[in-house]
Amino acid sequence: MIAETDLEFERCYQATESRDPRFDGWFLVGVRTTGIYCRPSCPSPVCPKRANVTFYRTAAAAQLAGLRACKRCRPDAVPGSPEWNTRADIVGRAMRLIADGVVDREGVPGLARQLAVSVRHLHRLLVDAVGAPPLALARSQRAYQARLLVETTTMPFGEVAFAAGFASIRQFNDTLREVFDATPSQLRAVARRRGHPRPGAGLTLRLAVRPPYDPGGVVAWLATRALPGIEEYADGAYRRALRLPGGPGTVTLRPAPDHVHATFRLRSVADLGAAVARCRRLLDLDADPGSYLPVLAADPALAPLTRAVPGLRLPGPVDGAETVLRTVLGSHAETVAAAFGERLPSPDRGLTHTFPNPAVIAAADVALPPKRASTVRELAQRLATGELCLDEGAERAAIRCGLLAVPGLAPAQVECLMLHALGDPDAFPVADPGLLTAARAHELPADPAGLTRRADRWRPWRGYGAHLLWRARSIVSRQADSRP
Repeated sequence: MIAETDLEFERCYQATESRDPRFDGWFLVGVRTTGIYCRPSCPSPVCPKRANVTFYRTAAAAQLAGLRACKRCRPDAVPGSPEWNTRADIVGRAMRLIADGVVDREGVPGLARQLAVSVRHLHRLLVDAVGAPPLALARSQRAYQARLLVETTTMPFGEVAFAAGFASIRQFNDTLREVFDATPSQLRAVARRRGHPRPGAGLTLRLAVRPPYDPGGVVAWLATRALPGIEEYADGAYRRALRLPGGPGTVTLRPAPDHVHATFRLRSVADLGAAVARCRRLLDLDADPGSYLPVLAADPALAPLTRAVPGLRLPGPVDGAETVLRTVLGSHAETVAAAFGERLPSPDRGLTHTFPNPAVIAAADVALPPKRASTVRELAQRLATGELCLDEGAERAAIRCGLLAVPGLAPAQVECLMLHALGDPDAFPVADPGLLTAARAHELPADPAGLTRRADRWRPWRGYGAHLLWRARSIVSRQADSRP
């Protein structure tokens, strides 16, 4: 929707003038005369004059300009920019790592180290691309997380400040006043009038979604692949255990067309930001169908499918290493997880343990066929030592080469891993039998070479094209089952 490098003033102003919600999260509208920044769809009765408006890519950039968040439209409560989940460059990788809380845990030097660049170079790249340096981006995220905790829990403010990553109560108070023009007490008072926070176990949040959204397709994909003890689907909710920096936790996700109701149970509430970021990535909540569906719809074979699934999403990983090992283990994943997984401090209904970390699997005596055992052990060893790193800042080209170097991993399987473990939107597992079956059903080439050539039309969204075919196959199957 918006160019990756420039915010074209006229286009952004037209979106603001028409209050187009499709642009929420892509950019923010700063109004110098009022000193606030808004989402493009802000319902304010008067559109600001052109001379008074500046457009920003991030809330941090708007805050650096001395602006505070609009109380009417809550620009902090919209989905994030889809760019940060799809861009494979240093900026995209840095934004994903910042969202996961790396700056709070390891500081800017730790972030730069993970990206293999100098702090100075990273600072320059982020300022040029998004208008704010790493510390400002992390501070903005901290303020948003603090507001969530203030409004949705009954935690004392001192605990909220610590959990959100602030160094002191004074810094916490000053930041919330500066960003939201309200004290923590005022924010909580407003939330109470709206019926929040409600006492009870866990932290319950409403995760914003960029519509249209296909919750049935996402949940069905996750539910059919759920590992007992780690994941479960019941009563319209998908639940899973999470391995987080501060220890294991669980989340219950109830997707709806316009939001996702999420309840987190965490060992350390400081992990809330990372848990939210990973769940947003898992459900692909920040994706913009207006970017990839028109590209797919340009192929006559896919056009009717895009109309049938206008909210198509690409389910992502909460833990890249877990996804890779589960995929390679195949039917043995459940047995390995039950034998070597880390037990939760207390079971959460059907959730009893997390998936074992790579070091445990590398050292375990896993009963597998010899060839697969060798591949799993080698892969787990490389993940455990950091030779392969599949976190939010992973460099996709380097990871693809690293996976291809693992004995026993074929190129076709590596494409599957790139799609599901790294969320690469252009990965295309063309050898997948289900994909070839769906392709044949929709008059696409049903041989890998032919389908690969045809899918070149779908770049850089071939991964979404694959999921569109998988999703269409499930719709066709359901329609067939419902016929008398």
